[in-house]
Amino acid sequence: MIYETSQNWLKAERRKVLVFGMSGLGKTHLSNLLRDNGDWFHYSIDYRIGTRYMGELIVDNAKREAMQVPFLRDLLMTDSIYIGSNISFNNLTPVSTYLGKPGDPTKGGLPFAEYTRRQDQFMKAEIQALHDTRYFIDRAEMLYSYPHFICDTGGSICEWVDPDDPDDPVMSELSQTTLMIWIEGSDAHTQELIRRFDRAPKPMAYQPEFLDNVWAEYLKQTGLAEEEVDPDAFIRWTYAKALAHRQPRYAAMARRWGLTVKAEDVSAVRSEADFTALVARTLDDHRSMQ
Repeated sequence: MIYETSQNWLKAERRKVLVFGMSGLGKTHLSNLLRDNGDWFHYSIDYRIGTRYMGELIVDNAKREAMQVPFLRDLLMTDSIYIGSNISFNNLTPVSTYLGKPGDPTKGGLPFAEYTRRQDQFMKAEIQALHDTRYFIDRAEMLYSYPHFICDTGGSICEWVDPDDPDDPVMSELSQTTLMIWIEGSDAHTQELIRRFDRAPKPMAYQPEFLDNVWAEYLKQTGLAEEEVDPDAFIRWTYAKALAHRQPRYAAMARRWGLTVKAEDVSAVRSEADFTALVARTLDDHRSMQ
């Protein structure tokens, strides 16, 4: 790790961290808090994906839908209106809307082949955005003179890396430039995330092998044809399985490449000083267990 002891961390003139874990456990909350402090550059992986690597895909998809409405089609064909994506750190809906959900087209579902094509686009975009971390560390310092840096990753980072491979290209690069911190949720957090998702299911990105397996299992259990699947019912059914699939991958990433902090400890952070102290304590605990 780039900070081996709490003293290394506390005395560092420039602190560089990366937070990972399930969505909803405090990554963006923490990043926003540090950014609002004024000394931290907030690099959002999902924002980078939506603006740099999938921005054109997202806008073209919106235009495709608009072109089906004669009134809007005429305006678009004459360059009389403009369609854009109003993505922000706190509103990443354009990305998830583009990813979509598989199933019944009358309920907004996509053919499974199209759904997996978009999943593949997202995987490539996220890997590239993760590789951009070093570039943004340098950019934040040289262009904006930010002394500190936090990378706010998406929940799907664990889907594209091999946490047990010491030579994994993404993890190796990230660990050389940032202190990687897993925000670990409890069983109670998991149940709350499931309840929250059940109320408002939203598209997610999955490892291809995992997605193929759960899709085949769902079709077998329900006896439904692909075009008969309720999109929301499928992703609700898949969500708890995805949490169970991701948890050991996050844990392995933290064991080999970084630190683990509890979600309840992150929720108690109210200032940069709180965060700095939390990381220092965690580094001490990590060192004592070695």
